Amino acid sequence: MPSIPAQRGRTRRILTLVNRREAARVSRLLRAELPGGILVMLAALAGFIAANSGLAEGYFALRDTRVGPEALHLDLTLGHWAADGLLAIFFFMVGLELKREFVDGALRRFSTAIVPVAAAFGGVAVPALIYVAFTAGTPAAHGWAIPTATDIAFAVAVLALIAPRIPPALRMFLLTLAVVDDLIAITIIALFYTSGIELWALAAGLAVIAVYGLIARRFAPGLARSGWAPWLVLLPIGVVAWALFHASGVHATIAGVLLAFTVPVSGRGGTQLAEVFERRFRPLSSGIAVPVFAFFAAGVAVGGDSRFPFDPIALGIMAGLVIGKPLGISLVTWLLTRFTRAELDGAVRWRELIGVGALAGVGFTVSLLVTELSFDDAASADTARLAVMAASLLAVGVAAAFLLRPRRARG
Repeated sequence: MPSIPAQRGRTRRILTLVNRREAARVSRLLRAELPGGILVMLAALAGFIAANSGLAEGYFALRDTRVGPEALHLDLTLGHWAADGLLAIFFFMVGLELKREFVDGALRRFSTAIVPVAAAFGGVAVPALIYVAFTAGTPAAHGWAIPTATDIAFAVAVLALIAPRIPPALRMFLLTLAVVDDLIAITIIALFYTSGIELWALAAGLAVIAVYGLIARRFAPGLARSGWAPWLVLLPIGVVAWALFHASGVHATIAGVLLAFTVPVSGRGGTQLAEVFERRFRPLSSGIAVPVFAFFAAGVAVGGDSRFPFDPIALGIMAGLVIGKPLGISLVTWLLTRFTRAELDGAVRWRELIGVGALAGVGFTVSLLVTELSFDDAASADTARLAVMAASLLAVGVAAAFLLRPRRARG
């Protein structure tokens, strides 16, 4: 039997997830995500209602309207502009948070990163395997990554509504889990959902991103103080990088992540610049970019071409998000606490951790994006969209069942 000092040593490894500075930063971030998550829900609901009402004809005509310069191959539909263009802003914010976590957050230390990182991989692998089990041997298997993503804004909004008083360690666990989940999703999109690559455009895009990074680092203090320089200097450079990535065949949202990675988050003026960018661009991301994408992506006619709910695509997505996510996250966390020196925070109960794992099954934004990249035929795409939305609602119900018990029943 392990000695008491050894037990305390193990416990301290997880308790380092929550110190006062990191807990305060996480609380600020969660509060910032809450309004955006609620707005995304409302926008998705509006799109779904519009697609299934007398407004359907006008709604689909609006979504399919083409705008942009044809000579530059940017004559895209408004739906594609939302997925390829506006979501680049969302992925820029994801990239900023990723870098902050790896440079100045919980992920900078192996001892505090190992549990949420491993749990995130479990929460990706198990849903993917479940989906493949339903679709193996068919073209639909290409959508294996759809049930692997977590929508942090949506999940945070739901968490604040159903379990506002869960332990701080679990809040940080969910945030870190979602951040790593986003990194995995970005890597999957870049590696597996890229068509033919135009090397000249990719090389030019990377060169433009390097210029962006040099300017951001060299003039970080001035950019942080200026009200107009980030918009008039860095934004146009970012748009050029996005356009080149779009032309290269790599999904254009990846440009947003790489641009964010070049923003300094430590050193003289660095942290201040990252914070300024977050403060200025988050309303654009959570208030406009993601809700507009959700409005168009959620517009699926129930009586249309979809084969929901008994098609293997729908079953694989729903089982992956609702069952696979909490199973993968909880199983990997249990294995770590069983066979390594890691232990859960003493304030955390397994029931609550399973509930947070279930909440990670709210895949919405990134899952809908991967759906756009996975299927060319409307029937499969609509089936997958409906499955993502239904699974996200079911995941909320499962999470509530684990997180809403009276406090006296804990343990």
